[in-house]
Amino acid sequence: MVSRIAGLAIDAGLLAVASSFAVSGVPAVWSALAGEPPGWLKAASAVVAAVLPVVYFTGCWWMTGQTLGALLFGTVVRRTDGRHVGFCRALLRAVIGLAIPVLWLVGMVGVLTDAKRRAWHDRVFGTVVRYAERGP
Repeated sequence: MVSRIAGLAIDAGLLAVASSFAVSGVPAVWSALAGEPPGWLKAASAVVAAVLPVVYFTGCWWMTGQTLGALLFGTVVRRTDGRHVGFCRALLRAVIGLAIPVLWLVGMVGVLTDAKRRAWHDRVFGTVVRYAERGP
């Protein structure tokens, strides 16, 4: 559970910086180069910041099973049969986790009681978080 929460903290910090840059940094760069940023740029920056967490988690779980935080702590998300997480499953896992973060964190208690160390959301989405296998 410690590895999972620590990895999530790394991801949250990374997303906080990236979202802040999207909302403030991009318009600030425009402002420095060309004057007042247009409304469409401010709106687009806000949309990017809003969808960035969903895109980040979905893409990472779908493509490799690992976010940057998971990579640093050596964990990987897989389906219970060991296969990669598909796009729809990764998207649903990300959307629900980001929409109801308190329930997601409370659900981590399941790691302490499940033989496969699955959190409640892992049971719902048919996933498991394991330590990544090391190459030779």
